[in-house]
Amino acid sequence: MRSSNPVFSSLTETQRSHVQDPYGNYGAPQQRERSMTVDDVITKTGITLGVIIVFALVTVGVSFVNPGLAMILTIVGAIGGFITVLVSTFGKKYGSAAVTIIYAVFEGLFVGGISLLLSGWTVGNSNAGTMIGQAVLGTVGVFIGMLFVYKTGAIKVTPKFNRIITSMLVGVLVLALGNLVMAMFGLGNPLRDGGMLAIIFSLVCIGLAAFSFLTDFDAADRMVRQGVPANMAWGVALGLAVTLVWLYTEILRLLSYFRSN
Repeated sequence: MRSSNPVFSSLTETQRSHVQDPYGNYGAPQQRERSMTVDDVITKTGITLGVIIVFALVTVGVSFVNPGLAMILTIVGAIGGFITVLVSTFGKKYGSAAVTIIYAVFEGLFVGGISLLLSGWTVGNSNAGTMIGQAVLGTVGVFIGMLFVYKTGAIKVTPKFNRIITSMLVGVLVLALGNLVMAMFGLGNPLRDGGMLAIIFSLVCIGLAAFSFLTDFDAADRMVRQGVPANMAWGVALGLAVTLVWLYTEILRLLSYFRSN
């Protein structure tokens, strides 16, 4: 059963090669490294998020000295993070600690810069710090809430559920790219201009990110139960970080609309 998260989908495919014998049955191979545990996932995810926070603070610190350089770091972080995810997904680097840490460095630079922009810090908004704090608390709250939902089985993660989430993710991506093209050609920016359509789009993205956690948790849970190698925890950490950063950005963006209005 594949996850809607592209990183976890790749992990799911990779872990099969570690648990499938030559006859197509799933079981322990003759020689293998230590199996991944929940503690591995928690530790690697904590390290990844810690690196993101540190480098987000780097961008914030640089902004006090050189705002222009801080914005350059933000752009570099966004592009670098995107490329790193592609390398992890298509380059068979799912269990690479280096790839996950590099992603965290780039994404930290991006998160710091986008936080400054969306909160209004760069234009002197006195409530910018409060807004960022609200976005962080909202992200943590959604994460814990969806973990509770998954653990209690209130929502079952089935192949049909994954297909629905995946199709919605594709739809959101197409809309976002279409909006970007429109903005580039001066045709408006309806999904990000702070209007009612933009608010609805952000709410949809927040909801979709929240439900994506369920597919992430399920993929990680199955990998633990099937005994994949411990290094795969770095891939799990990367997948969770991707969803967390997306959720945080959308919550902060939504809050920025109400600040503007």
